[in-house]
Amino acid sequence: MGRKKDNSSNSAKQMQLFIQHLLADVQALEHMIEEDWFEKDIVRMGAEQEMVIIDQKTFKPVPIAMEVIAKMKGRKWLDTELARFNLEINLSPVVFSKDCFQQMEQETRTYLKEIQQNLVPHHSDILLTGILPTLRKFDLEVHNLTPKQRYKDILEAMHSQLIGNSFELRLMGIDELLVKHDSPLLEACNTSFQVHLQVAPANFVKQYNISQALAAPVLAIAANSPIVFGKRLWHENRIAIFQQAVDIRTTHRHMRQRSPRVTFGSGWLEKSILEIYKEDIARFRVLLAGVAVEDSLGQIEKGKTPKLSALQLHNSTVYRWNRPCYGISPNGQPHLRIENRVLPAGPTVVDEYANAAFWLGLMVGMEQEVEDITKHISWEDVRDNFGKAARFGIDSKFTWFNDQKITAAELILKHLLPIARKGLTTQKVYKKDIDKYLSIIESRATKHMNGARWALRSFTKLKKEASNDEAVSVLTAYMHKNQKEGNPVHTWELPKLSDLKVYQPANLKVDEIMETDLITVRQEDIIEFVAEMMDWKRIRYVPVEDTKGNLVGLVTSRMLLKQFTKRQRLKKQSTITVEEVMKKNPIAISPETSVTDAIKIMKENKIGCLLVVNEGELVGVVTESNFLSLAGRLIERSADTKATKNR
Repeated sequence: MGRKKDNSSNSAKQMQLFIQHLLADVQALEHMIEEDWFEKDIVRMGAEQEMVIIDQKTFKPVPIAMEVIAKMKGRKWLDTELARFNLEINLSPVVFSKDCFQQMEQETRTYLKEIQQNLVPHHSDILLTGILPTLRKFDLEVHNLTPKQRYKDILEAMHSQLIGNSFELRLMGIDELLVKHDSPLLEACNTSFQVHLQVAPANFVKQYNISQALAAPVLAIAANSPIVFGKRLWHENRIAIFQQAVDIRTTHRHMRQRSPRVTFGSGWLEKSILEIYKEDIARFRVLLAGVAVEDSLGQIEKGKTPKLSALQLHNSTVYRWNRPCYGISPNGQPHLRIENRVLPAGPTVVDEYANAAFWLGLMVGMEQEVEDITKHISWEDVRDNFGKAARFGIDSKFTWFNDQKITAAELILKHLLPIARKGLTTQKVYKKDIDKYLSIIESRATKHMNGARWALRSFTKLKKEASNDEAVSVLTAYMHKNQKEGNPVHTWELPKLSDLKVYQPANLKVDEIMETDLITVRQEDIIEFVAEMMDWKRIRYVPVEDTKGNLVGLVTSRMLLKQFTKRQRLKKQSTITVEEVMKKNPIAISPETSVTDAIKIMKENKIGCLLVVNEGELVGVVTESNFLSLAGRLIERSADTKATKNR
């Protein structure tokens, strides 16, 4: 998030100076395009691989990225990301031809293996996944922000521009997620596999528009991020989470439009890459004023290629899903790239390179197929398709060329795979590699199975057999196992509880096991109403809250039984309210309380229920039945393990 060199101070004077450099960079870029300075006789591809560091036993995130970086000092290809539990590797650009995919896949595997070796002493490993299923909301608190000034600066800058009081996530799929957060660090949920394609300036408009049209089907077949905080939401939640995590907007009574910094764009590109840069400068405030800026126009006068560092810094803080990039090639010539940011990390390295080969082949093949893609499909349909792909993945139905309605799988099998093959053949990619990678895409579409659909089916099955935390742990363990074996995701079976050899709930927090779908009452409610609800829902404890959701008391089945017995004995039929019988100021704990501490509190106070409160607001309930279920699963697992050993 943000380029690697920027400044921690954003004074008004410094910001003004930075904007002057930003405007000068736009002029310099315009001059270089007009005077044909750009490299255009070669096509290169590149990639960035993000990953999560996980514990080898619990499969939860481990915040040791800085320790790993320090241990592997000197590896220029290794870098940090926003959170302490993420790492990124930068692959060497290669010419898009012949064995290019073999080269990059092998380099990726080599780098990953070296990182894994350095994680062994920490009892940790890495996982390639769009969103880690075992990630918890409290993993995204500010203490897990990577301790580098640029990350701190960009989060503070976003906070300073926040219109509302907090950042929010609102997503609905099979389950629903409505949550506030005090930091854009929510974005650290996401890990991606970003692919770059070098493009000649004369072809940039045409190919950028093609990349926009292709974003939906490529995302649909590659989707791999359906589980967030134990909830089944979109097939590719990265799209919504990234936008909402850094969204400074809030709702208003009026209908003024404001664009999010994470954006798909607002229309077709018409004349030049400059349209994107000018749009982003006009629409989005500068977040960081970098020190490492140059006199780009002065460099132009000397005949030297400028770095356009101010423009690149601002571009890195506007998050387009197809991002334009400027760079300087080893021969000193400037070049342009399109960065595809829609692809998630994982499920395996070979899956990632299948996604890359499919997109890159389509980019070349579609350019040969159509003169102007904007004449075949409307911008509105392209934007709508992208939203559908994020929500429904391989289950999507798109509007394609000439208003054709077609499923994602049919579009890929009948239309896009032949175009991708043609594009890769044009680039003289080895046939065996074309067959290897595109056969994976074909199999996913034929079997209707990608990473997202596999995870949704697996998690739904596991939730019926175990607690939420154990389900995500088993899911992640199975992903890790299959990733090690390297088999593409469409060949994976559904996981079993036994795929997690050792389940360790001792370090769990109450937040991970508490019930959040609560039945509550108000003080003015009559006890007959409470009794009926408890009978209907088969519960023994009902929290009492006020109109704002603040905890004010607790009613138990024992309290009600006592009241009904007393009334029967005295033969009184007077109305009794909850306020008269409830326990005021019941024992409450925070979501961060450990499970072991919660059990201790319940034993010491001889109670069967603890209310979970965050800043006075009721957020959950944990009861003795939650712990009995957890203990029961551990006993069953232990028995299964012994039976296996005795065979």
